[in-house]
Amino acid sequence: MSAFRRLVDAVARATVERPGAVVAAFLLFTGVFALGVGNVSTDAGTEQFTEELPAQRAFEAVNEQFTPTFEPDTGSTQLVQSERNVLAKPALLGMLEAQQRLAERPGLRVASTSSAASTVATNLDPDAATLDAQIRAVERATPREVDAAVRAAAASDAFTNQLSDDFNRRGARAAATVGVVEHELPAGLEATAGAGTESPLTPIQQRSRRVVASTGADITVFGAGLVSAEFANVVFDSLILVLPASVALIFLFLLVAYRDPVDLLLGLVALAVALVWTVGFLGLAGIAFSQLLIAVPPLLLAVGIDFGIHSVNRYREERTEGRGIEASMATAGRQLLVAFFIVTATTALGFAANLTSGLAPIREFGLVAAVGIGFTFLVFGVFLPALKVLADRFRERRNLPAFGQRPLGAEGTLLASVSTGGLVAARRAPRVFLAAAVLLAALSGAYGLGVDTSFSQDDFLPPEETPAYLEDLPEPFRPSEYTVTGTLNFLEANFERSQGDAVTVYVEGSLRRDHALESFQRAASDPPDAVVAENRTATTQSVLDVVESRAAASPSFRRLVERNDADDDGVPDDNLDAVYDALLDSPARDRALRFVTEDRRAARVVYTLEADATQAEVAAAGRELADRHRFEATATGETVVFQAVSDVILRSALTSLAVALAATAAFLVAVYAALEGAPSLGVVNLVPIVLTIAFLAGSMRAFGLPFNALTATILSITIGLGTDYSAHVVHRFADEYERGGTVDAALEDAVRGTGSALAGSMLTTTSGIGVLVFAVTPVLGQFGVLTALSIFYSYLTAVFLTPSVLVVWGRLRA
Repeated sequence: MSAFRRLVDAVARATVERPGAVVAAFLLFTGVFALGVGNVSTDAGTEQFTEELPAQRAFEAVNEQFTPTFEPDTGSTQLVQSERNVLAKPALLGMLEAQQRLAERPGLRVASTSSAASTVATNLDPDAATLDAQIRAVERATPREVDAAVRAAAASDAFTNQLSDDFNRRGARAAATVGVVEHELPAGLEATAGAGTESPLTPIQQRSRRVVASTGADITVFGAGLVSAEFANVVFDSLILVLPASVALIFLFLLVAYRDPVDLLLGLVALAVALVWTVGFLGLAGIAFSQLLIAVPPLLLAVGIDFGIHSVNRYREERTEGRGIEASMATAGRQLLVAFFIVTATTALGFAANLTSGLAPIREFGLVAAVGIGFTFLVFGVFLPALKVLADRFRERRNLPAFGQRPLGAEGTLLASVSTGGLVAARRAPRVFLAAAVLLAALSGAYGLGVDTSFSQDDFLPPEETPAYLEDLPEPFRPSEYTVTGTLNFLEANFERSQGDAVTVYVEGSLRRDHALESFQRAASDPPDAVVAENRTATTQSVLDVVESRAAASPSFRRLVERNDADDDGVPDDNLDAVYDALLDSPARDRALRFVTEDRRAARVVYTLEADATQAEVAAAGRELADRHRFEATATGETVVFQAVSDVILRSALTSLAVALAATAAFLVAVYAALEGAPSLGVVNLVPIVLTIAFLAGSMRAFGLPFNALTATILSITIGLGTDYSAHVVHRFADEYERGGTVDAALEDAVRGTGSALAGSMLTTTSGIGVLVFAVTPVLGQFGVLTALSIFYSYLTAVFLTPSVLVVWGRLRA
């Protein structure tokens, strides 16, 4: 007997011989992990995904090096006004009153305000320098005078950019406008391309929302602080919706599966212990509970249910044969601990494969899920059987009734009929059935190669409108009121501009070299299509613009540039230190330092982008422009950083899939070689999983579900969870076959007993994980759908395809 078999036998014996000690030890550890539950913090939003990327580091460097050291940081709040005509006198007064009330609150740290209403007011009265004066100017004006002031202001792009796209200059009408309030904040705030759950603007903008509401005007307050607040709320709201719904569904299914109140209670206690251990691990390890980790509890509940159903069902099979409590549990334990170990190891490998990701939240997800599945194995492989022995001994001593002790899949039950469907194909034409399945999977996999990859703030924000069935829920289950997504969609729909965003290239190196400024000029020539250009030259902002404007204003500086411009193209290419010194000693110093550092070791160049450029096109253009510079250069900006995350997501999905597949294959071959002397059974175990992945990839594209921050983990998770189903069938088959039975007889026992338990487990698991569709964030809903699909496909391939694979295996082995 192998050392592993001896260990399994020892654990099985301890479970039935000393169940009280086993239960006490587990409860002691539960108390230890419970201490960590109170230390769990939360994290959400997109900021956590961008921290380790080169583009993000460049983004931080740009903000750090090109912002004056002692200048206070600023943050802005947008006042989004929507009316029949925001340029009518009452609407203008509403906006000005909102600006005034905000400015009067010292705690809001208002540095300045601006709006189309202010512009109209100063056109009515050029001396109206204060908000009070602007309000009086509008109040005294007639509607005709207001319209005339609007037409006069429309000559300015700054004014029209504050108005919605439907602005009619002749009619002096627009349906929406955006005012801006600048707040002065403490210096030294960390800059990031993403948004997180903490922002110094959050309390300011929450108070601003209440102040603006008091005006009665149709104005929505919007800003980064409110986005951060909704990111924070969405974690709690999703968890408080998902976990109880999952537990409720699980309770109903377990009631059907166990049909015994005592067994039901034992299963729920085991689930609670597994959750406490996992969440406590988060607190003890200092890992924040993020939006991705919301998916972990339903996953562990799903696997725990599977283990529990198998454990109780296998025990009942032995009991119906007339064996006693200890003998039945020992037999079930010896068999199931091996199957549970195989399932746990392969599932943990699938989860842990995400440790190869370049994104910290995905790595943390993989780690926590892998540790959690290990805890689940211990709880359901050791704790639950010991608890079951104690409970049945108690009932037997007191002659208490036992309910529903008939195992799932017994002859004549519905599950027995469904689960044995795969035996028909296996007996009649296994090779034909297997070939058809492989062909269908190949077509699905090829179709699935076109799955999109995405990463955006929208993935983590709640939907624009909360479904009515969620709004009708009682407290504390009713979600918070969310406005950010609706405001973002409104701004996108009504304020499209002819020019888009900008991409920044962060340049590092000795900018004293003669070719430094010339390289900036050459990089702008014949730019990519996503960049706005004039005469085949990109529209940019850089130190070259400062040099040009200073030369126009200062004859002495112009002569200095001309003396050091060898090719007479207006760009100095000699003695650049002297040019920099003169520039930084001039009134243009502050502007110059926004584009080049004082030590001449770094610079930034900002390129204007076309409005219709996609995220991928922007990132590609940024990389191309960075490569043109004759220095170390990195493209950055929020769009570039988000595309970098999207690229890492795709690489992570493929890498984790390859790692999970290779590691699982190696493990299965090794474990079946050690346990059964048949390493080829490991390959048999893996065949249904490979086909499941192909079916899942095709389904992703068919349903329009992209690889995103969470669904990128689904392929490796499918290997882990999917192996669960095929491993139970293959291991039960191997056990029965080893006893001297024929292939057909072993298949009959494996599929009828284990396959039926798998059906119950599949129904419970897909429902338990499927509740993620009720989560407030779209990314969790998508993950829930895909995980439920992967489990359903894994069940189908395990029960209907694995028998044919085993028959072919048996014939090749004969």
